[in-house]
Amino acid sequence: MARKSRETPEINAGSMADIAFLLLIFFLVTTTMDSDSGISIKLPPWEDKPQENETKYKARNVLEVLVNSNNQLLVEGELLKVNQLRDKTKKFITNYGADENLSVSPDKAIVSLKNDRATSYKTYIDVQNELKAAYREVREAYSLSKYGRKYDQLNPTQEEEVQNKFPQKISEAEPETIGKE
Repeated sequence: MARKSRETPEINAGSMADIAFLLLIFFLVTTTMDSDSGISIKLPPWEDKPQENETKYKARNVLEVLVNSNNQLLVEGELLKVNQLRDKTKKFITNYGADENLSVSPDKAIVSLKNDRATSYKTYIDVQNELKAAYREVREAYSLSKYGRKYDQLNPTQEEEVQNKFPQKISEAEPETIGKE
């Protein structure tokens, strides 16, 4: 008796490419990608024309903050810890000309920040946070005294008035090697 040999049926591979493509699209659409958002800082608008005259600022209206490569803070020649920076900045902003070494008024007060290239990222962020927190607390105190409400509860007109009274002027210089101590 002769036996018939059975042939193995072929699998149709034509739709395999379609299935692989659909799976690829599915995973691309459903997968989330983490992206670093960076630091949110509002930059001044770009001006095409060069400035004709440089604005000169009185030294008393500029709070100089230096951060060296050892992550040490030098504020107006005084060695400070990061947690002391907020109070020093608030005192500088709200001086109103009382102390002749501090700013004349809040709208003339400028904080100049200069970092060393070797400053750690954590120290850089901590210093930025303290400076912004000082402005936030000054604005909060003013809005409570003038309007009896917290700064975030003010209407847009009142909020703009508080911002104009205490403009956040933080000037950040290009990092360089300040020196090791």
